[in-house]
Amino acid sequence: MALNHLSLLRPLLCQPLLRHVRSPLTSRVSLRPLLAPDAFHHPAPAVCIRLYATKKAKAKAKGQSGKVSINSSLVEDIISLDEVKEDMTTVLDSLKDDFTRNLSIRTSPGALDHIVVTTQDGKFPLKQLGQISMKSPQLIMVNMSSFPEATAAATRALRESSMNLNPEVDGTIIKVPVPKVTREHRENLAKVAKQLGNKAKDSLRRVRSNAVTQVKKAKEAHSEDTIRLVEKQIQQMADNIAADIDKQLAAKTKELLG
Repeated sequence: MALNHLSLLRPLLCQPLLRHVRSPLTSRVSLRPLLAPDAFHHPAPAVCIRLYATKKAKAKAKGQSGKVSINSSLVEDIISLDEVKEDMTTVLDSLKDDFTRNLSIRTSPGALDHIVVTTQDGKFPLKQLGQISMKSPQLIMVNMSSFPEATAAATRALRESSMNLNPEVDGTIIKVPVPKVTREHRENLAKVAKQLGNKAKDSLRRVRSNAVTQVKKAKEAHSEDTIRLVEKQIQQMADNIAADIDKQLAAKTKELLG
């Protein structure tokens, strides 16, 4: 009889002990047999379950721990991080500008605004030398009567642009047939977009490399930890801009391919 009572008390006596030995990463789950007649008289023993961090959570934690944020004013004697960021942002802005000017499937007089004409007197935007107008959706006209001597140079600039144009000259009038928006034309524009994206990344790497070189020159005047943190900050800035370049390229490619 005493043994029966002792068996009933054993789970209750074990619970305080489990609280002391249980790992911080464990939780207690009470298992009770469903519809068991003696479920209320014989409590089930506690079961310990270990909780493991997922790979996704580990990767997120690793990424957060790797981020660096340095006050620019504290390292201004080493390098101007604001100027480095500005130079990197300029690379991204230039890419956006190239995408807008050179890679458009929409036809308008403004599509030729970015064309620069090289003459004996210097370089001038085409829109300053000639009057640009739309004759039809498939034809752009450039009237060079104000600067007829620049007609040949303007024709050459149009032909050598990345817009795949084949201009024709009729006196001081330059006729610019607009390529049809075929699937092949879209794919060619997408290839040009990728090339521009790669060039932007090359420019970004040059900015990062020049900045790191400047930081290394200050090794003797600062601790290794400080130099390492500044270099890591520069790399982090470059990674952020590179990610933005990829986003711009993906969006432009999607727009071009339809």
